[in-house]
Amino acid sequence: MSTDVELQCRCGEIHGWLRDASPSTSNRVVCYCDDCQAFLHHLGRAELLDERGGSDIVQVAPSMISFDRGSELVAALRLTPKGLYRWYASCCKTPLGNSLTPSVPFIGIVTELLQQAPSARPCDEVFGAPRGRILGKFAIGEPPPGSLKPNVRLLAHTIRKLIRWKLRGNAWPHPFFDRASGNPKYPVAVLSTAERDALRPLCGPRPARA
Repeated sequence: MSTDVELQCRCGEIHGWLRDASPSTSNRVVCYCDDCQAFLHHLGRAELLDERGGSDIVQVAPSMISFDRGSELVAALRLTPKGLYRWYASCCKTPLGNSLTPSVPFIGIVTELLQQAPSARPCDEVFGAPRGRILGKFAIGEPPPGSLKPNVRLLAHTIRKLIRWKLRGNAWPHPFFDRASGNPKYPVAVLSTAERDALRPLCGPRPARA
């Protein structure tokens, strides 16, 4: 059964909804990549990483997400000029979602955004347990089981989701991109090489300080 999930940043300035949420309309994974770790370190939100440096992410179609308050506070960061758009709340540094351009119709929501509203329910109840753990070579300490080798089943499931969302036109309306121009609606900053290099020692597999 699907449900509508209230979205809210940590300070409550940004509010919205994830519509029609369920295990069948989403794809939940835990990612240990050093880019996800670097992003949260840059925001000063490393406490959102699990003990191995993983980010709990729910991937959904862009059309499922809308914001009804505080959208003027949305901003994005790219670790490299061609990297993911990593959207966040400029007010309190809550991560809002990771995306490519709308031609690849998905948004990966770090579960913090799903847990701040008064109506929040455990993610396992709404989305089910994570389908897999990926990029364990960047994990801090012992890589979680199954995270080092490619997860063929998870990859196939992800590709099916993307194809379905694209064929159904679920890229639009997009919470972060303007349909007419195809450009981001909100400010986007790109880290310099020096800024990016300064974050790497904080990330797995052997962080300078965990």
